[in-house]
Amino acid sequence: MTSATVTSKGQVTIPIDVRTKLGLRPGSRLVFVPTDHGGYEIHVQAASIQDLKGALPPPSQLVTLEDMDEAIAAGAGAAEPSP
Repeated sequence: MTSATVTSKGQVTIPIDVRTKLGLRPGSRLVFVPTDHGGYEIHVQAASIQDLKGALPPPSQLVTLEDMDEAIAAGAGAAEPSP
């Protein structure tokens, strides 16, 4: 079982195996949810859209607005008509 120690400032270093499994990165937020048994569950707070910045590498090839318009038109043409 993995454990951690609370410092005098109330801080805890979350062990690497737990951080990895929860997908925690610097700046991740945790939510402490009380349970019916008097304990707490720890949940990773849902990220905002701004938290996704930098999550993906830059594209290897730039896509133009014309390319996007063509892809949208092709997808719209492939959609089934509504009854």
